[in-house]
Amino acid sequence: MLLRHTPTEILERSALTINPAKTCQPIGAMYAALGIHGCLPHSHGSQGCCSYHRSTLTRHYKEPVMAATSSFTEGSSVFGGQANLLQAIENMFSVYDPQVIAVHTTCLSETIGDDIPQIVDKARADGKIPAGRHVIHANTPSYVGSHVTGFANMAKGIVDYLAGGDDLPKNKQQLNLIPGWVEPADMRELKRLTRLMGFDPITFPDTSDVLDAPQTGKHAFYPKGGVTPAQMARTGASIATIALGPTTAGPAARALENKCNVAAHVLGLPIGLRATDRFIAELRKLNGGFVPPEVLDERGRLLDMITDMHQYFYQKRVALWGDPDQLVALSEFFLDLDMTPAYIVTGTPGKKFLARIAEVLGEQIRATQVRQGPQADMFLLHQWIKNKPVDLLMGNTYGKYIARDENTPFVRHGFPILDRVGHADFPTVGYRGALRLLEMILNIFMDRQDRNAPEESFELVM
Repeated sequence: MLLRHTPTEILERSALTINPAKTCQPIGAMYAALGIHGCLPHSHGSQGCCSYHRSTLTRHYKEPVMAATSSFTEGSSVFGGQANLLQAIENMFSVYDPQVIAVHTTCLSETIGDDIPQIVDKARADGKIPAGRHVIHANTPSYVGSHVTGFANMAKGIVDYLAGGDDLPKNKQQLNLIPGWVEPADMRELKRLTRLMGFDPITFPDTSDVLDAPQTGKHAFYPKGGVTPAQMARTGASIATIALGPTTAGPAARALENKCNVAAHVLGLPIGLRATDRFIAELRKLNGGFVPPEVLDERGRLLDMITDMHQYFYQKRVALWGDPDQLVALSEFFLDLDMTPAYIVTGTPGKKFLARIAEVLGEQIRATQVRQGPQADMFLLHQWIKNKPVDLLMGNTYGKYIARDENTPFVRHGFPILDRVGHADFPTVGYRGALRLLEMILNIFMDRQDRNAPEESFELVM
């Protein structure tokens, strides 16, 4: 295989990325847009861009992803895409009847300099946008940021265009919940925990029942899930906003605070014990101080598995790659398990990640190699592992080549996962989600122990 030619000698690179640990902004914007009920995402660029973004999301979620495109040609590339987008808006509303069209830009339209708000205003003035329907947008050039920043930009766009209700009286039971980039099952689990804590959450973006919609035998172009524009119009009346993930959810929460005067509480993703504790503690501050027995029992079951299986975790070295918010939460969880996050890699830029990961790792930072940016890629991670192996790999599908070459146990987590199922259906957030992560890690360790055991040590009970 190609990766078997990866050299062990590490040379600093300034202008070359090999197998990047990220993908492009429009994918994240499209995923966030699908978290609006009745929304048709629209890629303002060439047809090939939209096809790539749709196919990647479809392969990850194993669900058909609907989206439209401005279908740039050579003429659009020279003279701009206004005519294409105006015609597309008219066609989409007349043929597909969406509640919301969510426009995201691409490299080509950003390089040309198309002014999306001006084009949308012209479409409205020309009567191409029916009454009660919405066109929102986010700027998402692929040559900066990553899929994570694209998600954050579209989540902020949802607030900028659809949020309201600051003139309504505050509802102490209503809470805004911005889950960041997580799976549909994670969003469902976060809503469940929030309801157990006494709140009626307005969750956005919300891809549960959109990208994990049940099979009913009937095709629904717009599945039943997603936040509605009517719900977004009431977000200003919420008692607070809980944003889970400073990178993905923080910008939308701060925009909502500025627009509607709703206090923003920005936390890390609640993956693992301590991160979930902080999420529950924040809700407890807002609900008058109670935690229901059901939540306490879930925490207790997680603690029970950690203590029962500690011998399998102790001092195991882990290599992680993926998105900043998830890497911070996973690193903290592994430290709680007495495991060592040895290598941490993200291709997503951002000034605060290194400080956040250093705060989580504490003294452990001296034993951990962390890299962020264009040269923080899978090639570098493989080189590190060749020089000093690890006991576990955790990240998206693109780690399977390293796992095969180095014969290392591999647990898939993050985006994209193209070669397995279940990631969209079983949560990894909250106490239940942490149990799911422990199950995956323990089972792969035990499978390896069984496989490698000599005949005299092949035990029925481990």
